[in-house]
Amino acid sequence: QVQLVESGGGLVQAGGSLRLSCAASRRSISSFAMAWFRQAPGKEREFVATISGSGLLTNYADSVKGRFTISRDNAKNTVDLQMNSLKPEDTAVYYCTASTRYSPSSTYRRESEYGYWGQGTQVTISS
Repeated sequence: QVQLVESGGGLVQAGGSLRLSCAASRRSISSFAMAWFRQAPGKEREFVATISGSGLLTNYADSVKGRFTISRDNAKNTVDLQMNSLKPEDTAVYYCTASTRYSPSSTYRRESEYGYWGQGTQVTISS
């Protein structure tokens, strides 16, 4: 089992930046794709960004492309999400997730590909 703990959420003004971090424990995540999803009030959870186990491949939702950057440090067993030029519509609970599939060179956009989830961290962007 993998335990994931997110941190770094908070309240910022539109145009500002935040960096989310996800720390994994109990097992190495170095061979597994990781991702960030988010869920806004009254909406379904949606894909934000994903990164392959090697860290060489990334994929982003169109809504965050060019503003968000996902990265990982396999030595530290962490995955980060750098969020710049934040907008009020980025307000949501952000979840870190790890795939259950061996995926050093793959990225996944679907929730069904992920089996381990963190508890989420709130990000609020004021206008």
